Amino acid sequence: MARFLKSRSPIQGKAPGALTFVGRQKVAHTSIKMFQYNEFSIEEQEFSSLHQAKDACSDDSVTWLDVVGLHETDIIASAEPLFNLHPLTLEDIVNTGQRPKVEDFDSYICVMLKMMRWEPSDKRIHSEQLTIVWGPHVLLTFQERPGDVFNTIRDRLKSGKGRLRRSGPDYLAYTLLDAIMDNYLVLIERLGEQIEELEPVVSEDPSPEILGKINDHRRELHFLRASIRPARDALKEMGRLETDLITPATYVFLRDLNDLGTQAVETMDTYREMLKDQLDSHTASAGNRLNEIMKFLTVFSAIFIPLSLLAGIYGTNFTVMPELNYRYAYLIFWILLLVVAGFMILLFKKKRWL
Repeated sequence: MARFLKSRSPIQGKAPGALTFVGRQKVAHTSIKMFQYNEFSIEEQEFSSLHQAKDACSDDSVTWLDVVGLHETDIIASAEPLFNLHPLTLEDIVNTGQRPKVEDFDSYICVMLKMMRWEPSDKRIHSEQLTIVWGPHVLLTFQERPGDVFNTIRDRLKSGKGRLRRSGPDYLAYTLLDAIMDNYLVLIERLGEQIEELEPVVSEDPSPEILGKINDHRRELHFLRASIRPARDALKEMGRLETDLITPATYVFLRDLNDLGTQAVETMDTYREMLKDQLDSHTASAGNRLNEIMKFLTVFSAIFIPLSLLAGIYGTNFTVMPELNYRYAYLIFWILLLVVAGFMILLFKKKRWL
């Protein structure tokens, strides 16, 4: 499956709002985990359906429902009547090729973006679609697979330290987005270290292996930029929303997300220029090495051209050649060859071709 664009053939010709999973199934069954908390207590449960989770929700607490696995569309569809979600939101949730965006539906806010991770097995960056939906008391997250960057947030919820347990779902949404943006910077830093390691060896060793590494880094950087730039723009848009679902205190923190997004984009642009310079340096070094080789071969050939001429003349089969009967003709012939070769070398050095 393509990394930059998911195949739309499963939804081609379908009516708007029709739930058709687009992507690759990454879990066997959809799981639902609930964190329900307030300033004084926290409760953690797991459910097999959103109906059970909805029954456990309380207006006296903030409820975070984490849905992992998007291929069971009947479970996703049940969120429409239970949490009053628009059919187009549900369609976007199961279509994992969505571009990062923010939508305000008055009764809830929906944020879609990519959650990235480094996979050591193939040394590539992988992504999954994450959807965050929150209303007055409930926040839902929809993920493609288990494993995310939210473990520190879960630990903060359980410990009860900080403002997280005293704040509403809008602040929880901010902390989730902040963790994702921090992870973006970690991945950029990791890729940047590999790019900087190539800097001193590009001009010294313009080998095909180095060129392959440069192209690998360019591919991964393009993959990051394709997700992070629209995510930055979406977060800027969220900071301009006029909604009661985001408190004035949380708007202050959203500006910090904008700063992180801008920092990530600027750092990627820096590394993109660095890779461009490395590619130019590699091309120039390879060209210089080729020029040196061609220069050597040209000089070598030029020296032997007059020698070949002399050898050709005295290699003919004419009967009347006075030099053939001379006792020292062979020695004189070699001396002549050496003198001509030495003269050619001195001439090339004088003209600074050697």
